[in-house]
Amino acid sequence: MGWRILIESERCWLEFFRQSDCDDVEKLYRNPRVRRYLGGVPSEDLIDKSLYDMLHPDGDSFYWMAREKQSKESMGLISLDPHHEGVNLEISFQFLPEWWGAGFATEAVQSIIHYAFNDLKLSKVVAETQTANTSSRRLLEGIGMNFEKTIIRFGEEQAVYCIEP
Repeated sequence: MGWRILIESERCWLEFFRQSDCDDVEKLYRNPRVRRYLGGVPSEDLIDKSLYDMLHPDGDSFYWMAREKQSKESMGLISLDPHHEGVNLEISFQFLPEWWGAGFATEAVQSIIHYAFNDLKLSKVVAETQTANTSSRRLLEGIGMNFEKTIIRFGEEQAVYCIEP
């Protein structure tokens, strides 16, 4: 199938999102468990717009598919995009439930943060998740991100985290 591997970790391959990944991302977007803290399952139009935007990113947006090395199966999507405050890039991630709890997301997110600091030369990366999403908060804290504040966005309390090199 000719995967283009951009970043490799112990158990993951992370490659830039491309057209052949659209079906895998649609699985993420249509999964109510994945979307529980991400505003729910989006409309067809919003999915189409998101896929288009990922295929045509601007200079400050990056999207990677996370694949398990042995099986080459798609596990999830990780992105670096401008945060709502407009200053820093925000790391976001969503993984299919069958990959939860085994450390794959942690490993992949750590690899992207390493890339952000060492290749993109960023001075800070932020993350935002619903306060109620304890699994994502544990992941962010486990990789060394520091809780910064809570805010209300999208009608829900959000926890904002940051990390610096």
